[in-house]
Amino acid sequence: MADARNKVPEGVRERTARLREAIEKYRYEYHVLNRSTISAEALDSLKRELAELEAEYPELATPDSPTQRVAGAPLPEFRKVRHEVVQWSFNDAFTEEDVRAFDERVGRFILEATGRGERPTYTAELKIDGLKIVLTYKKGVLKTAATRGDGVVGEDVTHNIKTIESVPLKIRQPIDVIVEGEVWLAKSTLEYLNREREKRGEEPFANPRNLAAGSVRQLDPKVAAERRLDSFIYDIARASIPLPARQFEELKLLQELGFKVNPHFRHCRNMDEVISYWREWRSKSAGEDYWTDGVVIKVDERRFQEAIGYTGKAPRWGIAFKFPPEQVTTVLEDIVFQVGRTGVVTPVAKLKAVEVGGSTVSRATLHNEDFIKKLDVRIGDTVVLQKAGDVIPEVVGVVREIRPRKARPFVWPDRVPECGGDGRIERVSGGAAWRCVNRDSFMIQRRRFYHFVSRSCFNIEQLGPKTIDLLLEKGLISTYADIFTIKRGDLLELPRFAEKSVDNLLKSIEKSRKVTLSRLITALSIPQVGEETANDLANHFRSIEKIRRASVDDLEKVEGVGPVVGKAAVRWFSDGQNRKILDALLKEVRVENPKAVG
Repeated sequence: MADARNKVPEGVRERTARLREAIEKYRYEYHVLNRSTISAEALDSLKRELAELEAEYPELATPDSPTQRVAGAPLPEFRKVRHEVVQWSFNDAFTEEDVRAFDERVGRFILEATGRGERPTYTAELKIDGLKIVLTYKKGVLKTAATRGDGVVGEDVTHNIKTIESVPLKIRQPIDVIVEGEVWLAKSTLEYLNREREKRGEEPFANPRNLAAGSVRQLDPKVAAERRLDSFIYDIARASIPLPARQFEELKLLQELGFKVNPHFRHCRNMDEVISYWREWRSKSAGEDYWTDGVVIKVDERRFQEAIGYTGKAPRWGIAFKFPPEQVTTVLEDIVFQVGRTGVVTPVAKLKAVEVGGSTVSRATLHNEDFIKKLDVRIGDTVVLQKAGDVIPEVVGVVREIRPRKARPFVWPDRVPECGGDGRIERVSGGAAWRCVNRDSFMIQRRRFYHFVSRSCFNIEQLGPKTIDLLLEKGLISTYADIFTIKRGDLLELPRFAEKSVDNLLKSIEKSRKVTLSRLITALSIPQVGEETANDLANHFRSIEKIRRASVDDLEKVEGVGPVVGKAAVRWFSDGQNRKILDALLKEVRVENPKAVG
């Protein structure tokens, strides 16, 4: 059989290689260095020529070719990716006192680990408000791009990340490396996209972070390409070459490899200089073409990072110092109630819709009865609304000077219809919260199921709220285990359920049978136990049997778990009905326990 290489005319192979090199050079100049030595029209002409040559001679196409940025048909679904390196998230700091306390802890950790009272220096970087991505390169070529997910397992979004021009398909050294960064949407791009949507009579996009995340999770890469996403890379998680001894130098190495790095990072000799940097960018960041929500502070010396280590969920050597949240005023039109999956009743302000923190907000939490009384908030008041990043919007103040004469004081009820039954509520002993007397109402039950199937728990993608409501109403599910034993024939009898949709749902359920211990704990709706606490418990005990047998004293030995959480967990696992629910569930799923470290 003749070698396919012989079919390529003389000079075409070299021309193709030179085109790739030139296009890559111009891409880097424009999308990373923010300068241009060729017009967009001329660059498009080069890209068209390359695409035509590769189409005529497919053997010339390479994985790192610019033509591979938007390629292939839409995917049927996302593939899960297990990260080679755990993807941590930073703890937050909100005040200067918080970061000075962090500085003291770091000094103490260094002393404990090394026996020497050395002081660290820090690298300060702007915290970009976007979506975290993990890029894996093999011999210098992009192999996979994944979302963070739960830190252990993410989604393969390589087809969409390739559409981001600032992400190199091939880096400047033929090494194996895993890097971490942020995908974001420029302010100017959002304005452009919204102008185009308005021309088509479509609703404008409101939240840039959600739009970036939604774009990355598109099955069709052409949709992602139209969104014009950008990136900043900020960390090397693993590499086949020795890494610099300092974070500051690591950022420079990333630039040398061809990645786009936010240029405003700074080496700080002490925490005073870090705080000065934070104050500077608190006001300056609004002038950038991207959204920031704080400053990430990292111990600069890698030897100190390694000595200090990690908690169950975050590095001890870094912290995110958040900027003050945005505040606006609007009118409180009513107060309604929301019943959570643990039966806690939360008052919610219904507001005149207003833009804040990159989103349109019409509802905000009022926390509890004591908060409403302390604030003296009334229906009809002009209130101060606050939202920071992904935090739930909250009412934080009242503009009493313009209170209307008809503003009505809010009277706390003794019954809430959403609780079911007679609607009675009771105050939690020793706390500020109220909860439903009837803990098994349809409202509470459905919220538990919504939570159970959510992305942070079992992640059953085809099982949404409407389907759960229908399954509950038809009596097809009453406990979590019922989800995994549901019959195909029963589903086919439901309205709007065709064979394909039933098969997709059953396939999604089957995929979710394997679950990490931390996700299982999160899914159980144990009062006081959220994702972070579940992760801490999983890493400490490493089996559900040990957790369910643990005493309050045992639980309090876990970092971040106090007596309130410990008592709530013991109370939940001691309840006979809860034990039956858990036992039935464990017969249907495969729990993946964390491995012991060391």
